[in-house]
Amino acid sequence: MAPKRVGLLVGRERTFPDALIAEVNGRSAGVECGYAEIEATRIEKPPAYDVIIDRISHDVTCYQPVLKLAALNGTRVINNPFFRIADDKFFNTALAMRLGVKVPKTVVLPSKSYNADVSTESLRNLRIVDWNKLVAELGLPIYLKPHWGGGWRDVSRATTLEELWKAYDKTGQNTMIAQEEIRWQQYVRCIVIGQDEVRPALWDPRKPHHERYIAASKDMKALSPQLEKKVIDDAKTLCRALGYDMNTVEFAIADGVPYAIDFMNSAPDLDISSLGDEHFKWAVQKMADLVVRLALQPRVPPRYRWDAMLAG
Repeated sequence: MAPKRVGLLVGRERTFPDALIAEVNGRSAGVECGYAEIEATRIEKPPAYDVIIDRISHDVTCYQPVLKLAALNGTRVINNPFFRIADDKFFNTALAMRLGVKVPKTVVLPSKSYNADVSTESLRNLRIVDWNKLVAELGLPIYLKPHWGGGWRDVSRATTLEELWKAYDKTGQNTMIAQEEIRWQQYVRCIVIGQDEVRPALWDPRKPHHERYIAASKDMKALSPQLEKKVIDDAKTLCRALGYDMNTVEFAIADGVPYAIDFMNSAPDLDISSLGDEHFKWAVQKMADLVVRLALQPRVPPRYRWDAMLAG
């Protein structure tokens, strides 16, 4: 019997993909793993992979229709190419609240500017934002974030109304959300693989990138067993709802209450220089377990319904 095939779509990263390929191929489980090869894809010839791990279609968007074609023909795509491409931080935050996960107060804003084809008449449904009311509701400081994005790109923190206006004026055509600040004492990032495997780790966004995992415990106390269970449960709830088999879920913990801050990381940073040796080894092992299991299962086209998210 021909071996099952796992393909990785990647960008510049190398440590995680190379380690995963070596781990899967070293198991001799009847599954081959390597970098996926995509040419000009015909609709009658979907990519010949049993599993595809997508870590780059958010930037290389020409892969997105290919991934949906692959899913249509039974390839298991990590992450779900239909929702993974369509989700946004505002909807996801509303969904989390609906599922009983604590989140900051959040508002989506009209864009600051629009393309040349949009005139004043095109915007007749919009009303002028009552900024004073918004500040009264969210309090200060307020974070401005793109409703679709990651890596803290284009995120601003405003401590006054004037700073908020100044930050908003720079957002151009982006759709932005405004979010209250959670004044946390602990901050946790949960690495989630396969919706069931969760590794919570203290993570300090104030530190340099390479120290956020490995040096977080210097300034934060460890999670209590009860708090650790709570963030694990909430991370599972969010990833199951969003259909993410690969994600990182961040919680800001204030007075013992975890608030979900960022959980739309469908191509999370899994580089060894960021995670450190132990977290990296765990992520490689769990992803290898997942893709080998999925590759050996019968190929069945997925059935997606948006309201399945509400099941949590």
